[in-house]
Amino acid sequence: MVTNISADPDRLRMDDIQCMLSKTYWSPGITKDEIMQGILNSALVVGAYDAEGRQLGFCRVISDKTRFAYLLDVIVAEDCRNQGIGQAMVRFAVTYPELRDVYQWLLKTSDAHGVYGKCGFAPLEDPGWWMGRMRPRSERGEGTFGT
Repeated sequence: MVTNISADPDRLRMDDIQCMLSKTYWSPGITKDEIMQGILNSALVVGAYDAEGRQLGFCRVISDKTRFAYLLDVIVAEDCRNQGIGQAMVRFAVTYPELRDVYQWLLKTSDAHGVYGKCGFAPLEDPGWWMGRMRPRSERGEGTFGT
């Protein structure tokens, strides 16, 4: 079904991406402005497409392109899951030439450990070292990003 995996941001179809991401547990109701801001500030964006140009999947990477990369927003259209599209996008990202020097990759998932495990990811040995900070959605800025 997938004929092309691409890092070309001009091929991204925002309507398709928003439709997929807005239904996830990690970004329910995400806006196109939020998605665009994330894309613009990412080291890599990846799209998976069928022969007709329909976007079947999306993911992005935040990275310093040297020591650290965070893989996020990995999503595949509901009717195209369990066909290896997610794994293909992850493998594309972790082998992308501009990210070849990165030696520490992280991601967060609640339900796709099997997908990422096939791509070399494993639970952290000592997750107690890691900390996080999350502002409640009600405290985040309102309006259009970038204005």
